[in-house]
Amino acid sequence: MTLTDSPAGSTAGTEEVQLVNGLSCSLPADSPLAKLLKSQRTWVGPDAKERLKILRAAKSVAIVGASANPSRSSYFVGTYLQQSSDYRVYFVNPNADTILGQKAYPDLGSLPEVPDIVDVFRKASDIPAVIDEVVAAGAPTVWVQLGIWNQEAAEYGESKGLTVVMDRCIKIEHARFHGGLHLLGFDTGQITARKTIR
Repeated sequence: MTLTDSPAGSTAGTEEVQLVNGLSCSLPADSPLAKLLKSQRTWVGPDAKERLKILRAAKSVAIVGASANPSRSSYFVGTYLQQSSDYRVYFVNPNADTILGQKAYPDLGSLPEVPDIVDVFRKASDIPAVIDEVVAAGAPTVWVQLGIWNQEAAEYGESKGLTVVMDRCIKIEHARFHGGLHLLGFDTGQITARKTIR
């Protein structure tokens, strides 16, 4: 089910609900069901094969919202990408001079090259503005980190010609595709295609 704009003649304060069978009905806009439908995720980003293709094709990654604080997830992801990938990694943070021993850049436009992937560690409400920066910089892919979701921003990014990945950790995805993660998400310390016997 999805919510659509109320057609002409609908009662004020109602939402038009499109059902999967093609029928529709009106619901009070403040009803629990209408609120639930508004919160549902209907946008679907690239599937696993497409994400693998994105990661394999990329040569450079810019981390927007990178932090020099070792307790922040962006620091952990940056460390992983530096040590476990062949990507050229750039850190974007206007409030930092260096992160993980590398120069930090104030914005995407200051980078020495256009990154293949822009990995974003910013709150959901900031994502549309970041997408505008990504488009202006000419980067083809925006990858929004695990736990961050803004469906309107995802749709907006796609409308601007971007490939959008959202609510997925680039470190987890890279490690999973390269044999460095157990099914439960733990680092196996080995790379193998053989299934373990239980």
